[in-house]
Amino acid sequence: MESEPAIFTGAVFALFGAALLGWTAIRVRHREPVALGAHRTVSATVAGVIAVASLALGAWCFTRL
Repeated sequence: MESEPAIFTGAVFALFGAALLGWTAIRVRHREPVALGAHRTVSATVAGVIAVASLALGAWCFTRL
């Protein structure tokens, strides 16, 4: 019973991180802005760091099972 919240939370973080990382990579590959009104390099770096951190949090949640 206690592992159900960890599974749900890990899945949410992992899916969000994977989707954000994929979306950021596609935007950078097409040379389109990741965030409107922000410098292209900075916004891609921040989005990439958040995506990797989210994937790491998801993996950490899965280790708590």
